[in-house]
Amino acid sequence: MTSHTRRRLLAAPAVLALALTAACSNSSSKDDSASSAAPTLTGDCAQFQPYAGHAGKKVTMFASILSPESDSLEKSWADFSKCTGIKISYEGSNDFESQLPVRVSGGNAPDFAIIPQPGLLAQMVKTGKVAKPPAQTVTNEDKWSPVWKTYGSVNGTFYAAPMSANMKSLVWYSPKSFKQAGYEVPKTWAELMGLSNRIATSGGAKPWCGGIASGTATGWPATDWVEQAVLGSYGGDVYDQWVSHKIKFSDAQITGSMKTVADWMQNPAFVNAGIGDVKSIATTTFQDAGAPILTNKCAMLQQASFYRAQWPKGTKIDPDGDIFAFHLPAVNPEIKNPVIGGGEFLAAFSDRPEVQAVQNYLSSSDWASSRVKTSPGWVSANQGVDKSLYTDPIDKLSAEALTDPAATFRFDASDLMPAAVGAGQEWKSFTAWFAEGQSIQKVAADIDAAWPQ
Repeated sequence: MTSHTRRRLLAAPAVLALALTAACSNSSSKDDSASSAAPTLTGDCAQFQPYAGHAGKKVTMFASILSPESDSLEKSWADFSKCTGIKISYEGSNDFESQLPVRVSGGNAPDFAIIPQPGLLAQMVKTGKVAKPPAQTVTNEDKWSPVWKTYGSVNGTFYAAPMSANMKSLVWYSPKSFKQAGYEVPKTWAELMGLSNRIATSGGAKPWCGGIASGTATGWPATDWVEQAVLGSYGGDVYDQWVSHKIKFSDAQITGSMKTVADWMQNPAFVNAGIGDVKSIATTTFQDAGAPILTNKCAMLQQASFYRAQWPKGTKIDPDGDIFAFHLPAVNPEIKNPVIGGGEFLAAFSDRPEVQAVQNYLSSSDWASSRVKTSPGWVSANQGVDKSLYTDPIDKLSAEALTDPAATFRFDASDLMPAAVGAGQEWKSFTAWFAEGQSIQKVAADIDAAWPQ
């Protein structure tokens, strides 16, 4: 999931209408067309001139992004909205993945959806309701590496502009606690498991905490753990064949990777620090899972870069601070720098002029730069973003990993799989794997059976 996620930050869904003002222009217009009678924007608003001409218009946006991340999301387009007069009404929901298809099929589609799963995007495109993006949005995608455009495409046709990228292969920990205990950041999987055993027998904190609850998306963090194990054990070729189901969940490479996860995140001696037993992982929200690190009840949490937004205000996130993160090592040392990443894609269900204006802006380097400035924990793979804008050390770490040409990078597998699997049966079965102790063999067989024929 991600984006992801990603995505899915806990709070009640909220709809926030940004205030409209004509203060940034010297004239006003209610014409739907930006090319006819568009006002001339001046001062700080002049940068938004290409999007002018739609004052008083409203667009709706639906996503899985909740507060506090949604607060910075809305802040990122606040100047655009103020200057152009386009009102962006945003709604976030923990039930996004299940509700979006319902709304679209019921004729109540939002103008925009921020979709973190290419598989769900493909499902929406099949409805015939997704509008192809305008020419400027297509041109804007030149600032992303070509592979990202393929993730926003279905059957070779581009539909959804990438908005964000996130680094999933991180382990959060407390540098202060590590230093006090004499622990060193592990560089290999063997060192990571050795450290886990050392912490488990120390008589203090347990090594790991975790949570996979996320509303109707419950289970997605467990898919990330298996993805890390598959890529870090067998590399990109096996991973790609798994995504396309040429290698099934019941095949030895995948069940073996699930066994690696079970030995790690279902080990009663390792988890679930400060919360409960192994089964408690299924009922703990992913947002709350890392809290025990701050009270020294838990040493580590495997979560994505966007988890940075979950730490309480005032938490020092720094290599020598209260919280930081390190790159999750490869299970197989022959796999070089495995990186699982996720992202979010902006799909439109309308081609009204004001919708296209917003689409053009949110696919631009200017918007990406604005989001970087307002959103610690948010990273873009847009090559038009000046890396000096990243002031947060986690963001810098993530941006470096996501753009490392030597990395073994792959997009989140469950997000790439057909929605019925990656955002359906896999989440359900992985939740049962943790909550009910279902066997690896049953979990794998149930997911394989759900694969569309």
